[in-house]
Amino acid sequence: MKSEIVKSLTDNFENHSQTTEDGIEFWFARDIQQLLGYKEWRNFHKVIVKAQISCEASDNLILDHFVDVNKMVPIGSGSSREIEDIMLTRYACYLIAQNGDPRKEQISFAQNYFAIQTRKFEIIEQRIKDWERLQARLKLSSSEKELSELIYEKTGSDKNFGLIRSKGDKALFGKTTQQMKNKLGVPKGRALADFLPTITIKAKDFATEITVFNTKEKGYKRESSISYEHIKNNKGVRGLLIERGIKPEELPAEEDIKKLERRVSSESKKLGKNPDKLK
Repeated sequence: MKSEIVKSLTDNFENHSQTTEDGIEFWFARDIQQLLGYKEWRNFHKVIVKAQISCEASDNLILDHFVDVNKMVPIGSGSSREIEDIMLTRYACYLIAQNGDPRKEQISFAQNYFAIQTRKFEIIEQRIKDWERLQARLKLSSSEKELSELIYEKTGSDKNFGLIRSKGDKALFGKTTQQMKNKLGVPKGRALADFLPTITIKAKDFATEITVFNTKEKGYKRESSISYEHIKNNKGVRGLLIERGIKPEELPAEEDIKKLERRVSSESKKLGKNPDKLK
């Protein structure tokens, strides 16, 4: 397919996309019908039905991707009439293209266009999740550093932080730090938090922040007092998670945070190798 045709089709598909109030991109089926070269709605509707069957077969809800609507269209002389239409998500458009005739140039293009667009969305979504986990881990490190310095200031011992943090882990997970490391396969010498999912990292951070706050506010000066505070806070956070159906000790391990950091950093560096340039 010639590059000028690809550019023309890309512009056509992108110019017809719209966005809901919730920020979800969609296309109207009547527009897709024209873009894919179907002259009659009844013939195109048969392809839509096949796409809906494919959608259901892939364990997706049809109503999440195909939404029936009615809209007014002009018919000349200043009058209009109501017609049936369907709002289609990116995934719905992809399924429609997959169920079309690939010998048609427009459908061949659409099959690849929507496949790439769907994959692009998934990549962006995963990138955001990775970034959030990295930020949560950095925030926990900062909170634990503040608690460590505070414990040393109050108790005069640099060993008490490790002891207090372990007690907090036992309260949060119902298991010791080492038991959780064994369960998640954490390598020797590595921190448990480096392999925890974002929700658990944030849970540990929240409990730590409360401990820091109350230690300052209530003037705790002994290891036993700070330990009691930290245990109570972690138990409270655990209770909230359990209430919402989340058992922190049962969540699977995530990618090593150091590997994740290297991967995200590497991807960022690649962006600078072939940057777009303003002319």
